[in-house]
Amino acid sequence: MRKYTTLASRIVPLVVDNVDTDQIIPARFLKTTDKAGLGAILFCDWRYEDEVPNLEAAGRAKAKADFVLNDPRYEGAQVLLAGDNFGCGSSREHAPWALVGWGFRAIISTSFADIFRGNALKNSLLPVEIDRAIHSELVQLTSAGEGVTLIIDLPSQSIHMPDGRSVEFSIDAFSKRCLIDGVDQLGYLLSFADQIAQYEEGVR
Repeated sequence: MRKYTTLASRIVPLVVDNVDTDQIIPARFLKTTDKAGLGAILFCDWRYEDEVPNLEAAGRAKAKADFVLNDPRYEGAQVLLAGDNFGCGSSREHAPWALVGWGFRAIISTSFADIFRGNALKNSLLPVEIDRAIHSELVQLTSAGEGVTLIIDLPSQSIHMPDGRSVEFSIDAFSKRCLIDGVDQLGYLLSFADQIAQYEEGVR
């Protein structure tokens, strides 16, 4: 996993409430256990004019010009501005895989489904929950049609807004540590391998 400290990025606005994991990545793609290429089918049924039956077909499908991920202004952006209750539905880990595969490193919303939040944090995707007033400000800024950039500072658990204000957000201490160190749960445990070995030697 990539280490996560401070992220400066434009915002991609997809402000739709109750986006479930089947909209993020449809169930027909869940047979794969390989993360490679899943960014191409993120929001697949919203993103393409043609039906995309499998991953290989995504490269041949006609993109919808009016869908935000197909807008060249957002190429390289790493922050998604979502609606309320993002990631509801099934528990599929493929959803954060596809979001990270497209290039997202943070999702901003007023609330997240609990299972999606956990899966995202395990895949170096930061779910940032903010209050409705701040969320409305960001929606208004992005609706103007101009690129909006902000900075997400994980060590200080704050968002630096375009006008210079800082807005704090919450994250549990363990997930924060793993993101900053760039390790998953197994990697965190393995970081104590020497201490574990010493302990085992001592109790023999």
